[in-house]
Amino acid sequence: MKRIIQLSLFILLSLFARNSYAQGAEMEIRKMLQLQQEAWNAGDIPAYMSGYWQHDSLAFIGGSKTTYGWKPVLDRYLKSYPDKATMGELTFSELSVHPLSKGEYFAIGKWHLSRNKGDVGGSFHLLYRNIKGKWLIVMDYTN
Repeated sequence: MKRIIQLSLFILLSLFARNSYAQGAEMEIRKMLQLQQEAWNAGDIPAYMSGYWQHDSLAFIGGSKTTYGWKPVLDRYLKSYPDKATMGELTFSELSVHPLSKGEYFAIGKWHLSRNKGDVGGSFHLLYRNIKGKWLIVMDYTN
């Protein structure tokens, strides 16, 4: 009987720890997206890029082109959005975050840029990986 109680407690504690980890991971990912939105709206693309993995294996798929590597993705953003007016005001909506494994999460949502020259928007699909204790985007598919 004592063994059954110990096993039951172990299972309950494991479920609680797993749920707490998942909630913490989702909150961190949502916070990172909020910080990225704030950086974008301040016109700071390098700060916006802090949410991405600084590695050559980072993949950004946008339109019909795939860009690999943190620096090329940064350069792509800087070329596409040369000034604050082009950047506009970014908002994210319909965000959902899903665990794939303990160290990987998938986020989907919509993005919208309000700009004087015309609004644009679409959807995004982000693969996050926990790298050295920080949740970072390792793959971004935006359309």
